Amino acid sequence: MRRSLATAVAALGLVALIWAAPAAAGLPKAGALLPGRSLGGVRLGETPQAVRTVLGHFYGVCRGCPRPTWYFTYRAFKKQGLAVEFQRGRVTGVYTLWRPVGWHAPHGLRFGATPLTVHDRVGTLRTITCRSYVALVRDSVHARTAYYLFEGRLWGFGLFRDATPCR
Repeated sequence: MRRSLATAVAALGLVALIWAAPAAAGLPKAGALLPGRSLGGVRLGETPQAVRTVLGHFYGVCRGCPRPTWYFTYRAFKKQGLAVEFQRGRVTGVYTLWRPVGWHAPHGLRFGATPLTVHDRVGTLRTITCRSYVALVRDSVHARTAYYLFEGRLWGFGLFRDATPCR
């Protein structure tokens, strides 16, 4: 009797672990930009499997994008979330979609900040003009960090491997 009870408890524990692992993956409620390192827990150079481990399997695939791009959103067909681009099976770009609520960067930098606040908190940035928005960028050895401005306010973050931040 004890042996079958122990086996049943072990089996229930295993089932709980299997169910908990996918539930833990997903977009963070308040994602963070770590300049030059990661965005929303995704790092440049990661494999698709590593991205699925962090963000889960709930994503859409962009049909008209020049490189394979996955869109992770909080709900199907909602705009707020995170895009992840791949080249040769590795992450080469990751950027926020439509100003997801609660996302932030170091030094208390949050969406809605003015360009002056971005420069004040981040330091020297280079301006790149895209079609309908501006990207303030800082390049490091391994990454380009972008702070997107739309209508004069901080609207998004991006992290790229030697690529234009314009999308």
